[in-house]
Amino acid sequence: MRVPVRKSILLLGASVLLPIGAVAQENLLPPEPASAPTPAPASTPAVQDYDAPTQGSVQEAFDDEFLTVQPVDPVVQPWSVQLAQQLAEVIATIDGEGLRPADYDLPGLQALIAAGPGEALDKGASQRFIWLVEDMRDGRTPMNGRKQWFVMDPDADRYRSASVLKEAIESGDIGGALETVAPLHPDYAVLRTALAKATPGSARYKQIQANMDRWRWLPRDLGGQYLITNVPEYQLRLTVNDKIVRTYKTIVGKPGRTATPQLAELVEGVILNPTWTVPQSIVKGEGLGARVLGNPAWAKRAGYTATRGANGWVTVVQQPGPGNSLGKMKLDMPNRHAIFLHDTPSRGLFNSTARALSHGCIRTERASELALTLAILQAGLTADEGVEMLASGKYTRVPFEKKMPVYITYFTMATNIDGELSGFNDIYGRDGAVLAAFDAPRVANRSRVTDEQVIVIEDDLRDAAP
Repeated sequence: MRVPVRKSILLLGASVLLPIGAVAQENLLPPEPASAPTPAPASTPAVQDYDAPTQGSVQEAFDDEFLTVQPVDPVVQPWSVQLAQQLAEVIATIDGEGLRPADYDLPGLQALIAAGPGEALDKGASQRFIWLVEDMRDGRTPMNGRKQWFVMDPDADRYRSASVLKEAIESGDIGGALETVAPLHPDYAVLRTALAKATPGSARYKQIQANMDRWRWLPRDLGGQYLITNVPEYQLRLTVNDKIVRTYKTIVGKPGRTATPQLAELVEGVILNPTWTVPQSIVKGEGLGARVLGNPAWAKRAGYTATRGANGWVTVVQQPGPGNSLGKMKLDMPNRHAIFLHDTPSRGLFNSTARALSHGCIRTERASELALTLAILQAGLTADEGVEMLASGKYTRVPFEKKMPVYITYFTMATNIDGELSGFNDIYGRDGAVLAAFDAPRVANRSRVTDEQVIVIEDDLRDAAP
């Protein structure tokens, strides 16, 4: 795989040079491709179930190499007894990756090996290898176990099952080929090490297993430079080459309908001194529109302007200023969930230990610092230019030269911002479905996106309104 070209830039006048990598894929949602059924080992898998590209399935990705559709390889390859024995050894030890050997029918494979080379071994070994690829690349948890998970993972297009199978046969290294689809993030390796020390079947073992699988739900390569927040940790990281550059405390959605969903989006720019278009749940539902129209002097002090349309519809906008409910900045990251990262005038809330307090969006500590850092890295501003724009008090959108990925994740066991493996409260109760999936027989993932309802959070700042 081609290595992205790296560049360097000086961050805020500091003496450390930060490499900038390519950015993640556009968050496109292609039609659902069919995934592999789970036939008996000796049956012939259909080629289109694995490698036939579907319309819209090629992502605009980290690198332009992924814009070329790869040739379709056969999903059945010839297996020697020696290679099949390698596969049997991989299956027998796959629990080291947090997967279950029982899911891949090791006794059936051993019977095929004993019968010798031929069509039955070719089909059975190929099928089992592709099952392993699917689970290592995409995750074992089916979509119905991934609560409020709206990340489109492009890895099935980048690392096609049959292509990985072909590489395994040609290289003669079954385990090595499988490793090419495993997550690259250092946290995955940390969890794998912890799993080896845990007692199989224990609560700790299962929690590690579940969180290893969550890494497989994400793109294998998150990009050279990105933002990532772990919701239960209440922390945001600015990351370069998987190393933390800056961290920021966060306030996330309250449990229930306003829980923050898990997303992978692209930040297109930063908005300094943003306006806030007040949701109708506050304008109409809480009477703000009538108050603004009926008390112009108060409205002016609070920064509100209101207009009434011909149909009687009232629109209220809060202008930039010290009391603006979005604070001094928000990240411009268009998405169908209306979720974004922003500042807040209620900064004292960052001193709380449990910070699931918002209505879905993510409020960010030291947001002005984050905005200026991103404006320098992604838009080429100087520190002085950024400070001047922020101090002007005027609405300013700073578009990025290259979009930057942001990952909103949910890990209940991960390394904390100090680099230590830690457990985090399952504030939304999302572990249960993942743990249940591991206790049930393996189910092939027939969909690459969830069919859960998109909950548009339109009243994120209700508590900040008058």
